[in-house]
Amino acid sequence: MTFEELSGVQTLDRMDAVGKALEEVLSTALPQGCITVGVYEAAKSLNADPDNVVLCLLATDEGDDRDVALQIHFTLIRAFCCENDINILRVKNMRRLAEILGGGKQGGEPMDMHCVLVTNPYPSTSGNDPTALRKVNYFCRESRSQDQWVPAINLPER
Repeated sequence: MTFEELSGVQTLDRMDAVGKALEEVLSTALPQGCITVGVYEAAKSLNADPDNVVLCLLATDEGDDRDVALQIHFTLIRAFCCENDINILRVKNMRRLAEILGGGKQGGEPMDMHCVLVTNPYPSTSGNDPTALRKVNYFCRESRSQDQWVPAINLPER
């Protein structure tokens, strides 16, 4: 096996590990009310209390790259998060993200999953270990050190 093939395998394993860690962070944060879903709701939350946000997810489906309004929102959210030292991840599997977060509002109306904010789901008084959040944050910092400011990952299928 060549070095390029070996490093590709390591990259895939690392991406899977980060995807699993992200799923754990979301699963922990959801029942604690530490998730904000939707572009407009995220903007309001970022404006009100940016210091409490620990992670921003920007999720897309295939056709979303051509949605100019959405891309403008993403650009503004990315700029705000960078200015406030909030880690950002691009999530490519929006259907899986919707499954993890419950997918729909009361009454069956679908939620806007394009932007998801996570506030700290690990209060200092809880007995929970924030290892998953540390893995995700480390991945974001490592990506930034390689000039990849918004790394993209896939959430693992079940």
